[in-house]
Amino acid sequence: MHGKAWEWVQDNWHGNYQGAPADGSAWVKGGDQERRVLRGGAWFIDPRFLRSGYRNHLAPDFRNNLAGMRIARTL
Repeated sequence: MHGKAWEWVQDNWHGNYQGAPADGSAWVKGGDQERRVLRGGAWFIDPRFLRSGYRNHLAPDFRNNLAGMRIARTL
């Protein structure tokens, strides 16, 4: 799945992981309320940015053909 599109996640943007939830839940408190985290990289991005651990950030109303999301549900 890496490299297909930037993947939106629920987290607000934080410059580092200091104070991040340890249970894997979304980090929605604090940080930059005007930015959301994107992970991975898009199809045209340099390969060094394709790791799922690589983060970027944009306004939540940003739209283009490089950013997407994955819908998941617990069964």
